Amino acid sequence: MADHPHPRPYRRCSLVSRPPATPVEAAPATRLAARGLRLGYDPGRLVVEDLDVAVPDGRITVVVGPNACGKSTLLRALGRLLKPRGGTVLLDGAEKRPRPRQGDRPHDRRPAADPAAPGPLTVADLVARGRQPHQKWWQQWSEDDERAVTEALERTGTAPLAERLVDELSGGQRQRVWIAMALAQETDLLLLDEPTTYLDMAHQVEVLDLVRRLNHERGRTVVAVLHDLNQAVRYGDHLIAMKDGRIVAQGEPAEIITAELVREVFGLASVVVPDPVTGGPLVVPGMGWRAGE
Repeated sequence: MADHPHPRPYRRCSLVSRPPATPVEAAPATRLAARGLRLGYDPGRLVVEDLDVAVPDGRITVVVGPNACGKSTLLRALGRLLKPRGGTVLLDGAEKRPRPRQGDRPHDRRPAADPAAPGPLTVADLVARGRQPHQKWWQQWSEDDERAVTEALERTGTAPLAERLVDELSGGQRQRVWIAMALAQETDLLLLDEPTTYLDMAHQVEVLDLVRRLNHERGRTVVAVLHDLNQAVRYGDHLIAMKDGRIVAQGEPAEIITAELVREVFGLASVVVPDPVTGGPLVVPGMGWRAGE
């Protein structure tokens, strides 16, 4: 990285679902929250309606639920990538508006599920784009930028890949690179939408171990959407279970994960047993069972 020129211009809670008329104040240990959130894409159709949610600081929050239940939509709104139809997203008690202006410092970054680099970029160039919010029109690259990029590469184990093209990397390597770009922003809040999608088991564990390490070492707050319920239970400190655009339950995994919840949210008969590794809950689906059969 030292020889690389940098002319880069870019670089237990119960169910909480109340009408907007009775807002819930965010707890003191919550920087990111939403009140009365109403979200949708098509006119006249809401995907999420009247949601209140508070994200615990310094913990890993995982959003789970069946396909098309509003998980990613909620995450996009929390990351100000989607303007709410109603309600507000709050950061430090202030309304968090979508689409920050050029030069504003965002508080989050949402790596895509299967990210594609915008052109034939090297790993170093892509990670450097995470410094875009810190760039000034009179100063394109600084020692602080160099330090942040170098540290992000080292912390994610991607420094040896710095001069490789992103398109040449494996899925697991690409995910680590996109997380490195997020770290280069020097944000204390990471939003990850399905970071293990399309990865084999080993690379899924690699990415989730990295996320857990970043949380433990730096106290970063993480909000992630995961499809694998047992991975969510193992890596998450706080779960939000959604169905049909509403929150069914949220809280610590050991407190909310039951066979009844799995049946209600996923329509699946299961047995919940102790995880032999962590001691937490482990969901074992019935062989070919669906709830009601």
